[in-house]
This record gives sequence, C-alpha cells and structure tokens, in this order.
Amino acid sequence: MVRMAGINVRRLPRDPGPAGWNRLLPEPEPATPLEGAQTTDWLVIGAGFAGLAAAQRLSQVCPGERITVLDATRVADGPAGRNSGFMIDLPHDLASGDYGGSLDSDIAQTGDNRIAIDFAREMAEEFSLPDEAFTVSGKINASATEKGDRLNRDYAAHLAPMGESYEMLDAAQMRELTGIDYYRGGLRTPGTAMIQPARFVRGIARGLCSKGVGLHEQSPVTRLERRGDWVATTPAGRLTAPRVILAVNGHLNSFGFAVGRLMHIFTYASMTRALAPDEVRRLGGQAAWGVTPADPMGTTVRRISGTGGDRIVVRNRFTFDPSMEVDKARIARVARDHDRAFRARFPMLDGVQMEYRWGGRLCLSRNNVQVVRELDRGLFSACCQNGLGTTKGTLAGMLAADLATGHPSPALDRMLASNAPRRLPPEPLARIGANLRLRWAETRAGEEL
Repeated sequence: MVRMAGINVRRLPRDPGPAGWNRLLPEPEPATPLEGAQTTDWLVIGAGFAGLAAAQRLSQVCPGERITVLDATRVADGPAGRNSGFMIDLPHDLASGDYGGSLDSDIAQTGDNRIAIDFAREMAEEFSLPDEAFTVSGKINASATEKGDRLNRDYAAHLAPMGESYEMLDAAQMRELTGIDYYRGGLRTPGTAMIQPARFVRGIARGLCSKGVGLHEQSPVTRLERRGDWVATTPAGRLTAPRVILAVNGHLNSFGFAVGRLMHIFTYASMTRALAPDEVRRLGGQAAWGVTPADPMGTTVRRISGTGGDRIVVRNRFTFDPSMEVDKARIARVARDHDRAFRARFPMLDGVQMEYRWGGRLCLSRNNVQVVRELDRGLFSACCQNGLGTTKGTLAGMLAADLATGHPSPALDRMLASNAPRRLPPEPLARIGANLRLRWAETRAGEEL
C-alpha cells in the first residue's frame, strides 16, 4: 500500500477520431458535469466497463449508500465505445502467438472471464437491453492462410485438455457465414458475447442512473487528495468520498500508480457507411457475424445489421504510445491498411467507403496481470485490462468493489495473489523495442492482416 496525500493528475484522456459505434446511436441527453462541492459514500472514477461494473456491484452490496461515477468525457466516447465488441470467455492473450498460455492459468482465467460475462448478462437483463447490445452467440477464429490453419489447430489442441468445446469450420462454411471467399477455415467456440459496445455501456449507465447512481460526465478529475476522506477536484466541482475506485485502465499511471509497469497500446478501426440494398445482396452471407484473426496480429472483422444499417467494421494495427496520445496523421496512415484489408476481403463491395475511423487505447502488462488492489487507505484500483476490456474490465470492476466492501471470493483471491506488473525497460528502449516487435509480428501475420 502506497501512502499519498495528494495526486495531481498528469494527463487527461485524448481519444483519436469519432467513436463510430456511438455515432450510430441517437444523441444522448446533455451531460451533467459535476458542479460545486458535493459528498458521496462511494466515488467511482471512470464510466467504462470497469467503472460501470463497479457501480453496479456497489449498488447490490451497499443498498441505500450514495454512489457517484465521474467520467472525463461522455459514456461510450472513450475506450469502452471503441472496441470491437467481443466479450471473450476463453484465453485471449494478445502477446501470445496463439492467444493461449499455461493450461492451469488458462482454465482459471476462463472461469473468471465467465463470471464477468454472467455479470454483464445479468446487467443487460436487469436493464432490458436488446440483443443488439448484448447476446451470447460465440465467436470464430478465422484463418486466411496455411499458417492461420495451423494456429487454429494448435489452439484447438489447447482447448481440448481444458475441457472446452469447439467446432472446426471449412472454407465452404466460412463462405456461407460471411459471403466471402477470403477465409480457408475457422474455429468456432460458443461462449463469447457479442455486443454493440456503445449501446451496451450507454444502456448500463442509464440503468444505473435509474437506480439512483449519480453520473457526471465531462468531469475529469484533475486532483485527488486525502483530507481524512478523499477529495476529487474537477474543473467545476469537488467531490468528497471516504472510498474511491479508480477504474481508469492505463490512466492509472496518470494518477501516479504502476508507473513504468504498464504498456499503452493503441489499436485502430474503420467502419463503412451503411450498405445499400443491392450491396447487401451482392455480399450475401449472414446479416450479423464477427471473426477474430487466427493470428493475434491479424484483422478482426464484424458485419453488423441493426441500428445504423448494414455495415462492415475492420480492426487491425497496434502501436505502442507511452504518451497515450496519437495524432490525425497516424489515423490516416493506418487507414490505408484498413482499406487494403477491406478490399481484399470484400471485392464485391468496390466503391464502399469508410464513414468512421478511430483509435482506442489498450493497457497491457508484460506478464498479463491486472491491477486490482487497495492502493492507499480507501483507494482501490480496477485497471490493466490486457487488451480485453469488455471482459477483464467488467471482472476488475466487480472484484474491486468486492475488495472495497470486504466480500471475498475465489476469483478475488486469485486476483490478489497475482504478481505486480513487470517493470518495463526505460525509455526510449521500451517504445522503440515494442513498436519494432509489433511491426515484425504484423509483417509475419501476412494475409491474416
């Protein structure tokens, strides 16, 4: 535990490009920034997957207590609204050649991931979210090359001793699903939930507010200090609380914790305009599907059909950015890779342009661990989601709330028993080395990218 009297927050979130998922939805009600001096029993900083899960768990175990959530931007405009929408139950270590790790660790991780997915399902049911926002439909690791086929076979060989079910798909089955000839095969597993991330987090936030949870958007915390209780300062207000949960993922560094131990990665996505009816007919396949690449460095693809029309989303490229910021020029350079991946997969959609392009922040640790801890008296963290923010963010928020309220569980015990994130090499070695490794891995991915 680190004793700190006051923290000046070093940097505030900057998210590149419009969050496309959020732009498909109706405009939200105007934000209500924090104003003046207020008090609360619980303060949650961050309204992403971790922060909303923490607030929901607190509402369950502390009925009648005041819970307030602060967010620097708008719900779903930050990283929670920028992911690909896969809430994955199975091992999904992006640093691994085939997503997996040791058998015992992966079995435990899968069990914990399913706790998080069940919690998300319960929230979706409680707040009457539609299937478009959350549905357990499974996912497919798609292979486009012989190497991808091998990686899928290796992954299947890893799933078998875990006792996990899977189905291998051939090229014809992949064509029936997607309408395209690009994929040689796939590995389908049943436990992943597919979400429209912006609709999900906005629905959960709205549901929490209906239960009496206070939400103040556009209220970045610029200073956090302990004066007996904790006092969070925002541009227009001040909030005092005896207990605080930091659900800010990589911005844990900005609050002065785990400095030099977290890797700040950006990944990027593009979303097409709505397809015209004749384009939908030319494409064929099912109306909604999603595939992750057999090679972790490859291209994730989703076809969506619902609010906002029929569209294609492609996501690829990773960059290591310790500043937690990227500029418009980076988005423009990455866009060329997205357009190439789209054209290679969807030649029948020649002329279809991208409407939205964006980047999203990931936070990884070298040893694939999270930071769910009591950092100081009454100050708890729910951070470092290791590239799987939908699932691991939800889990971290739940467990941070359980830790803060004294509700033990085997999952919390496993979290607390994990090591601290391993220290990174000093700058600029970390930045240069990480980006070289990412580019090498992307090059090796070949047509999987």
